[in-house]
Amino acid sequence: MKYGFVIDNRKCIGCHACTTACKSEHQVPVGVNRTWVKQVEKGEFPHTRRLFSVMRCNHCTDAPCVEICPVEALFFRNDGIVDFDKDRCIGCKSCMQACPYDALYIDPESHTAAKCNYCAHRVDIGLEPACVNVCPEHAIISGDMDDPDSEITELLSRQQVKVRKPEKGTVPNLFYIDADDASLNPTATERSDSYFWSSQSLGVGHYAKEAEKMAFSNGDLVNALMQAEAQDTAGEIAQNGPAKSVDVLMGKSARRTYDVADKGILWGWEVSAYVWTKAIAAGTFLVTFLAWAFDLAKVNPTTEWLGLGLGLFFLAATGLLLIKDLDRPDRFLNVLLRPQWNSWLVKGGYSITAYGGLLTLLGVASWLGWTGLMPVLMWVTAVIAIIVAIYTAFLFAQAKGRDFWQSPTLSMHMLVHSFMAGAAVFAILALAGEQGGDWLMFLKNVMVIGLVVNLFTMLIELTTTHPTQDAKTTVQMIVKGRYKNKFWGGVVILGNLLPLAMLLLGGTTGSLLAIAGMAILIGIYLTESIWVEAPQRIPLS
Repeated sequence: MKYGFVIDNRKCIGCHACTTACKSEHQVPVGVNRTWVKQVEKGEFPHTRRLFSVMRCNHCTDAPCVEICPVEALFFRNDGIVDFDKDRCIGCKSCMQACPYDALYIDPESHTAAKCNYCAHRVDIGLEPACVNVCPEHAIISGDMDDPDSEITELLSRQQVKVRKPEKGTVPNLFYIDADDASLNPTATERSDSYFWSSQSLGVGHYAKEAEKMAFSNGDLVNALMQAEAQDTAGEIAQNGPAKSVDVLMGKSARRTYDVADKGILWGWEVSAYVWTKAIAAGTFLVTFLAWAFDLAKVNPTTEWLGLGLGLFFLAATGLLLIKDLDRPDRFLNVLLRPQWNSWLVKGGYSITAYGGLLTLLGVASWLGWTGLMPVLMWVTAVIAIIVAIYTAFLFAQAKGRDFWQSPTLSMHMLVHSFMAGAAVFAILALAGEQGGDWLMFLKNVMVIGLVVNLFTMLIELTTTHPTQDAKTTVQMIVKGRYKNKFWGGVVILGNLLPLAMLLLGGTTGSLLAIAGMAILIGIYLTESIWVEAPQRIPLS
């Protein structure tokens, strides 16, 4: 048994009955939707066409939301339906990043994830989903695709159908008849902050934009939209020249006229900050381990204790930031007590816990003089520290909705940042006490090598040909778009080239190393901020 949907665009009239039926059936709050109808107008006047596309969960055979969910709040039923348990959800929003179809949302009342669940409670008693039951044109067809006599199976065998984003490999079970890429492909049309026929653009609950909470009357809204359209038109004419002005005035080939609210940045500054603090937590130990294991510099006892203390302090900060980012922080222990082991959020949570325990054990062993145990503990802790440093790269890779995060160099990117951050923190602290010349030279060498490798890694990440348009758009956004000043000025110049020049041209004085270290730490945070935020600007529906 395998349930699926067929949306017959030949019949859909865009009445939104499915949306309202779904809201009524599941008591979906205002401002969020389990299913909705996206409207796109295609063509140029007078040869135009309005397209309707019913959007919802695709109940994928290989659903990335199920794989990434750390607490099994999302799961497969035996009939192929992807269902969810809101009583287990911690509100980490990982499933929303993993879904390429923008199907999930955070319920503003329960603060847990929710989506279309195929009206499983109706299916269990032999009824059709509410949207199917209410559709006046029978444009939504549901049923068992393994049943050769079902209507959905007959349609799939007779009609040419499309699915959204087949390249993602999720094997979606939502099929469209007479589909148009202008509507199904989210990058084919631009997402606007507001639509002529919609007043949902500000969002609700988790998505509410505090800075944009403005009350528009109908007349004010129309005037604002007309002014924005006029500015866009004037800009295009200025860019394209008079020869294309008629085409511009006649209208774009495809534009959205109705859509749901943009969910905005799901993982904000807390995630950027936790990646930064995690890099320091891992790096402060890894730097001292590197010096000890390969006899690159003499590490005095004070520095050893600093490495352990700083590791524990920034590890605690990492945990607090992770918890703060949850929409249900009261359930954070579910990650450890109800784990779903395919999720890298679970693996990361256990790695952080193990790392904290090992750092504590190292401190106890050092305090009690257990010298025979120390070498083994140092090597085991170093391995766990490396996992702590890089596991977020694998978590991001599970977020299949964000193409830029699929970069194979992301783990190297995070490991290098850990060594850079650890050396930078020690360089700053060197101002507070006497340090041997070999230790300062070691810190300088770690920072120089780290900066060179980091620049090379970023070069690969940004210049390697990306397989998808979403990833290419993200790169353009970073190097030429809204993040260009932050990237070139903050990341490249302040965070990499300036400290590299200071370290190569200067000596090993404590003040010089400290200034370079501060610049490196700023550069790492700005890099993580851009790498976390920019891919989330790409629309998924």
